[in-house]
Amino acid sequence: MRKTFRPGHYHFQLNSFFPLLFLSFFLSFGIPLIANSSEEEIEEAIENHSNEDIKRGERFFKGLLPTNREFESCVSCHNIYKSDTLNWNPSAMDIAIKFAGKDFTEFQSAVMQPNGIKMEASHKNFKIEDEDLKKVKLYLDDLALTGPPSAGPTLNQIMLFILLGLLITFALLDLIFFHKIKFRAVSVLILIVSLGFQVKMVATAAIDLGRTQDYAPDQPIKFSHKVHAGDNQIDCKYCHHTAEFGKSAGIPATELCMNCHVLVREGTNSGKFEIAKVIDAYETKKPIEWTRIHNLPDHVFFSHAQHVGVGKVDCKQCHGAVEEMDIMRQHSDLSMGWCINCHRDTKVNFKDNAYYDNYMKLHDQLKGGGIDTIRAVDIGANDCMRCHY
Repeated sequence: MRKTFRPGHYHFQLNSFFPLLFLSFFLSFGIPLIANSSEEEIEEAIENHSNEDIKRGERFFKGLLPTNREFESCVSCHNIYKSDTLNWNPSAMDIAIKFAGKDFTEFQSAVMQPNGIKMEASHKNFKIEDEDLKKVKLYLDDLALTGPPSAGPTLNQIMLFILLGLLITFALLDLIFFHKIKFRAVSVLILIVSLGFQVKMVATAAIDLGRTQDYAPDQPIKFSHKVHAGDNQIDCKYCHHTAEFGKSAGIPATELCMNCHVLVREGTNSGKFEIAKVIDAYETKKPIEWTRIHNLPDHVFFSHAQHVGVGKVDCKQCHGAVEEMDIMRQHSDLSMGWCINCHRDTKVNFKDNAYYDNYMKLHDQLKGGGIDTIRAVDIGANDCMRCHY
């Protein structure tokens, strides 16, 4: 019996060498997945078929078969691996989850008789024999159980680290035993430089473990901020309506999404597949499991109300140009140094904000000309206990 895995939680921020290296060994054992149906039903669907049938289905999906293919391969639209750009088409994993445990007739109808303008155009010239399409279904069922392919470590980083280790070993052996290098200072220099680079790689990796700048995980639904906040000009605080009053900006409830999608059922870019996930979540009363992007350590206190509600900080000051992002990513590194520097540079509007009326001494200094600007650091923003109480 294979272990199961929850969809939407299989993406990791692997932006440094050592987390990538260590996690690659863990991921190499395979990550299974819970689909819409039970694991037993999916296994039952594929148990009477050989591994060769699954492999043949994979070859058809990837376009390796048939050799005389005159239509686009499945993978040309439905990516298997994570992409840095938004692919509006459902991924192979999305399709696998949707049809896992369901009978072949339903899958065949979705592929050969597509519903929706965008999908009809994509599948217009698609031709495949029923027996071959059944093998594609087997491949997707197996994918739903085993999970997405794992990303291995960066080869260049591994080779560099190994090369530096060999140089350190050679320099030490030459200094102690071989004495092949005429000038001992050369061996010492090789040892120091190589060790220094390795220490730098380890230190960078250790620092990155607590920071996730540019983190852009796949979400359970392909939601584009560019379409919603940019093209349709929806205000950030319409969806994240607790930003001015709460500690967190909040994740929009499915009911809020339905304010628009009760009518909008097919997207210009995404077709019906992604919006159907919203509709299904609303009708089944099952919350959408969004993956959180911006995280702070447990010992750090941060309040959106203090910054957005009181300080009137613009969202893009921390989150970047969200209205230009198809795939939402973490814009700033959210390190302590970044916060401290922001507090030192950010001017506070004392005159038009009643919240600051009790800072009488600073108001007197402003009126008397002793100071001309109040910054966040001047009202205690960088006091340790403000964030680490």
